[in-house]
Amino acid sequence: MAWSVSVSRADWPEFRGPWGDGRANLPSDPPAGLPLHWSETNNIKWKTEIPHRGWSTPVILGGQVWLTTATVEGHDYFAIGLDKQTGKILFNEKVFHTDDPEPLGNGASMNCYATPSPAIEPGRVYVHFGSAGTACLDTKTGKVLWKRNDLPCRHYRGASSSPVLFENLLILTFDGADLQYTVALDKQTGKTVWKTDRSVVWNDEHVPGPMARDGDLRKSHGTPLIANVSGKPQLISVGAKASYGYEPRTGKELWRVEYNDWSSAPRPLYENGLAYIVTGLRAKEMWAVRPDGLGNVTDTHVAWKLATHIGKYASPLLIDGLIYTAAEESFVTCLEADTGKVVWTERIGGKYAGSPVFADGRLYFPSQEGVVTVLKPGRTFEVLARNTLADGFMASPAVDGKALYLRTRTHLYRVESR
Repeated sequence: MAWSVSVSRADWPEFRGPWGDGRANLPSDPPAGLPLHWSETNNIKWKTEIPHRGWSTPVILGGQVWLTTATVEGHDYFAIGLDKQTGKILFNEKVFHTDDPEPLGNGASMNCYATPSPAIEPGRVYVHFGSAGTACLDTKTGKVLWKRNDLPCRHYRGASSSPVLFENLLILTFDGADLQYTVALDKQTGKTVWKTDRSVVWNDEHVPGPMARDGDLRKSHGTPLIANVSGKPQLISVGAKASYGYEPRTGKELWRVEYNDWSSAPRPLYENGLAYIVTGLRAKEMWAVRPDGLGNVTDTHVAWKLATHIGKYASPLLIDGLIYTAAEESFVTCLEADTGKVVWTERIGGKYAGSPVFADGRLYFPSQEGVVTVLKPGRTFEVLARNTLADGFMASPAVDGKALYLRTRTHLYRVESR
């Protein structure tokens, strides 16, 4: 399980929710009454146009919803707070400006300048735009309490990793073409508490081709997970060419596994003594790793590997011993968490960048085409519903009580049964 969090499970405090793994509740919890069916004219409590562009997941606490956005060209960066009941924009604060933003290159179709999701706790919301800046805002006034824009990284195809709150720390991940490190800031002041560089040896200086020359082979996009490993917190972090376990209070590296892959995006999972990682864009393998080793444990602590229809953008779900992964090219695969054995693979249509959520005993998969396919979890493939909204999904859903918050490319919706 992920490390325990202090917020109510009715809130959505960060990317992938209260446990950081896409679950809105436990399978044993009573249903909240989330809608199964909706459309542009059915079960929409409100719909609010969001200015500019952003793929960040909304975060929810109390009566507010927060998300980030940025101008298409990447010059200006905003934190937006909405009233949860009405959808009215309460705050639209420009927190950073960049005169010369780095172009997204051919990643512009997949990424934008406001992809990392915020993190929220009572009284404060933390927004992150990679090297363009990180800021803490007062949720009552919208006032910036502190900001940092001195953490360097050449993201090359845009920043994606979301911030993680842990105790007194805000943990950020920078895996760029030039620099690769994890840093923890004091969440009260924004000052650096620790910084740890990636330790893998690159050995790519003489690799031919533009991928090595331009720095792709050193990049990654994933958000780390804080897991409860034998009663101790551990930061499980996926990078280019290696994944790591760190002590989150100090940044000390505990272990790593190495592979020949890069640009991983899915957030790791952890349960019953196994961490589940996706290695990257090229091999697209899922590895199950025992996170109790020390040093390089590639040859000793990898329990299984799978390279069939693994989602390279969307993070997986783990429910009742089964992992569900949505491939970018329309397939959903169900596999056993303890063995890696494939239970079923089915084509549901669409491409998947936003990560699925589990809520009310259902799996919700949002596609780039705007269709949310609802599946029944289990060893038998069963589609419960397909629901379409305009403009498509790059952001992941958020859940609060009996409402779904769905961010399309242009709007934020509160979807709720009438």
